[in-house]
Amino acid sequence: MSATVETRRDPPGEESHEAEAWALKERIRKEEGVLKQRRGFFSDAYRRASCRLLFVDDELAGFVTARRDGYILFLAVAPKHRGEGYGEQLVASVARDHDSVSCHARASNEDALGFYQHIGFEIVRRIDGYYEDGGDAYYLKLGEDRSLSEKLSELVRR
Repeated sequence: MSATVETRRDPPGEESHEAEAWALKERIRKEEGVLKQRRGFFSDAYRRASCRLLFVDDELAGFVTARRDGYILFLAVAPKHRGEGYGEQLVASVARDHDSVSCHARASNEDALGFYQHIGFEIVRRIDGYYEDGGDAYYLKLGEDRSLSEKLSELVRR
Protein backbone atom coordinates (compact mmCIF):
# COMPACT_ATOMS: atom_id res chain seq x y z
CA MET A 1 0.00 0.00 0.00
CA SER A 2 1.50 3.32 -1.01
CA ALA A 3 1.22 6.53 0.95
CA THR A 4 -0.08 9.80 -0.40
CA VAL A 5 2.52 12.55 0.09
CA GLU A 6 1.30 16.11 -0.27
CA THR A 7 3.15 19.41 0.06
CA ARG A 8 1.35 22.40 1.52
CA ARG A 9 2.54 25.91 2.17
CA ASP A 10 1.73 28.67 4.63
CA PRO A 11 3.14 31.93 3.21
CA PRO A 12 4.11 34.77 5.56
CA GLY A 13 1.08 36.02 7.43
CA GLU A 14 -0.81 32.75 7.11
CA GLU A 15 -0.99 30.21 9.90
CA SER A 16 -3.34 27.50 8.62
CA HIS A 17 -1.05 24.71 9.82
CA GLU A 18 0.72 26.44 12.73
CA ALA A 19 -1.06 24.38 15.41
CA GLU A 20 -0.11 21.11 13.69
CA ALA A 21 3.49 22.27 13.28
CA TRP A 22 3.65 23.28 16.96
CA ALA A 23 2.25 19.89 18.01
CA LEU A 24 4.90 18.04 15.97
CA LYS A 25 7.66 20.26 17.34
CA GLU A 26 6.46 19.64 20.89
CA ARG A 27 6.34 15.84 20.38
CA ILE A 28 9.96 15.96 19.21
CA ARG A 29 10.95 18.22 22.13
CA LYS A 30 9.43 15.82 24.66
CA GLU A 31 10.96 12.71 23.07
CA GLU A 32 14.40 14.09 22.14
CA GLY A 33 14.99 17.22 24.22
CA VAL A 34 15.52 19.47 21.19
CA LEU A 35 13.42 22.20 19.53
CA LYS A 36 12.93 23.94 22.87
CA GLN A 37 11.40 27.21 21.65
CA ARG A 38 8.55 28.78 23.60
CA ARG A 39 5.08 28.96 22.01
CA GLY A 40 5.08 32.75 21.59
CA PHE A 41 8.46 32.74 19.84
CA PHE A 42 7.44 29.84 17.61
CA SER A 43 4.09 31.37 16.66
CA ASP A 44 5.58 34.79 15.91
CA ALA A 45 8.38 33.32 13.77
CA TYR A 46 5.93 31.01 11.98
CA ARG A 47 3.65 33.89 11.03
CA ARG A 48 6.51 36.02 9.71
CA ALA A 49 8.18 33.29 7.68
CA SER A 50 7.27 30.96 4.84
CA CYS A 51 6.43 27.44 5.95
CA ARG A 52 6.51 24.35 3.75
CA LEU A 53 4.80 21.26 5.13
CA LEU A 54 4.81 17.61 4.04
CA PHE A 55 1.77 15.49 4.81
CA VAL A 56 1.74 11.71 4.49
CA ASP A 57 -1.80 10.36 4.26
CA ASP A 58 -3.05 13.68 5.66
CA GLU A 59 -0.77 13.50 8.72
CA LEU A 60 1.97 16.13 9.15
CA ALA A 61 5.27 14.33 8.56
CA GLY A 62 7.54 17.37 8.62
CA PHE A 63 7.90 21.07 8.03
CA VAL A 64 10.47 23.77 7.43
CA THR A 65 10.03 27.43 8.24
CA ALA A 66 12.37 29.89 6.52
CA ARG A 67 12.83 33.64 6.48
CA ARG A 68 13.00 35.67 3.28
CA ASP A 69 16.80 35.46 3.31
CA GLY A 70 16.86 31.63 3.28
CA TYR A 71 17.59 31.26 6.98
CA ILE A 72 15.87 28.14 8.33
CA LEU A 73 14.11 28.93 11.60
CA PHE A 74 12.63 25.47 12.18
CA LEU A 75 13.06 22.09 10.54
CA ALA A 76 11.24 19.10 11.98
CA VAL A 77 10.50 15.63 10.67
CA ALA A 78 8.44 13.17 12.69
CA PRO A 79 10.69 10.38 13.98
CA LYS A 80 8.65 7.69 12.21
CA HIS A 81 9.25 9.44 8.87
CA ARG A 82 12.98 10.04 9.18
CA GLY A 83 15.19 8.34 6.64
CA GLU A 84 12.55 8.71 3.91
CA GLY A 85 14.08 11.83 2.35
CA TYR A 86 11.51 14.28 3.69
CA GLY A 87 14.08 16.45 5.48
CA GLU A 88 16.11 16.71 2.29
CA GLN A 89 12.98 17.60 0.29
CA LEU A 90 12.07 20.34 2.75
CA VAL A 91 15.56 21.87 2.68
CA ALA A 92 15.62 21.58 -1.12
CA SER A 93 12.37 23.53 -1.27
CA VAL A 94 14.04 26.37 0.65
CA ALA A 95 17.13 26.21 -1.57
CA ARG A 96 14.98 26.50 -4.71
CA ASP A 97 13.72 29.89 -3.53
CA HIS A 98 16.92 31.43 -2.13
CA ASP A 99 20.47 32.25 -3.15
CA SER A 100 21.80 30.94 0.15
CA VAL A 101 20.49 28.73 2.94
CA SER A 102 21.66 28.85 6.55
CA CYS A 103 20.55 27.84 10.04
CA HIS A 104 21.64 27.28 13.63
CA ALA A 105 21.73 23.86 15.25
CA ARG A 106 22.17 23.04 18.91
CA ALA A 107 25.78 21.91 19.44
CA SER A 108 24.57 18.89 21.41
CA ASN A 109 22.12 17.78 18.69
CA GLU A 110 24.33 15.32 16.86
CA ASP A 111 21.47 14.01 14.72
CA ALA A 112 20.68 17.47 13.35
CA LEU A 113 24.34 18.30 12.79
CA GLY A 114 24.89 14.99 11.01
CA PHE A 115 21.84 15.56 8.82
CA TYR A 116 22.85 19.07 7.81
CA GLN A 117 26.44 18.06 7.07
CA HIS A 118 25.24 15.02 5.12
CA ILE A 119 23.30 17.24 2.72
CA GLY A 120 26.14 19.73 2.22
CA PHE A 121 25.94 22.28 5.04
CA GLU A 122 29.22 23.45 6.50
CA ILE A 123 29.80 24.67 10.04
CA VAL A 124 30.74 28.33 9.87
CA ARG A 125 31.18 28.99 13.61
CA ARG A 126 30.25 27.90 17.11
CA ILE A 127 28.30 30.32 19.30
CA ASP A 128 28.51 29.75 23.04
CA GLY A 129 25.33 30.47 25.01
CA TYR A 130 23.24 31.04 21.87
CA TYR A 131 20.01 29.53 23.18
CA GLU A 132 17.80 30.96 25.89
CA ASP A 133 18.65 28.03 28.17
CA GLY A 134 22.38 28.72 27.72
CA GLY A 135 22.91 25.98 25.14
CA ASP A 136 25.59 26.40 22.50
CA ALA A 137 24.91 26.40 18.76
CA TYR A 138 26.63 26.03 15.46
CA TYR A 139 25.85 28.39 12.61
CA LEU A 140 25.71 26.37 9.39
CA LYS A 141 25.50 27.37 5.77
CA LEU A 142 24.88 25.31 2.67
CA GLY A 143 28.39 24.84 1.27
CA GLU A 144 29.77 27.25 -1.29
CA ASP A 145 32.07 24.86 -3.11
CA ARG A 146 29.49 24.16 -5.83
CA SER A 147 26.65 26.19 -7.28
CA LEU A 148 23.36 26.12 -5.41
CA SER A 149 21.65 24.57 -8.44
CA GLU A 150 24.13 21.66 -8.40
CA LYS A 151 23.51 21.12 -4.68
CA LEU A 152 19.77 21.27 -5.16
CA SER A 153 19.90 18.76 -8.01
CA GLU A 154 21.92 16.41 -5.83
CA LEU A 155 19.47 16.79 -2.91
CA VAL A 156 16.46 16.02 -5.08
CA ARG A 157 18.12 12.95 -6.71
CA ARG A 158 18.74 11.32 -3.30
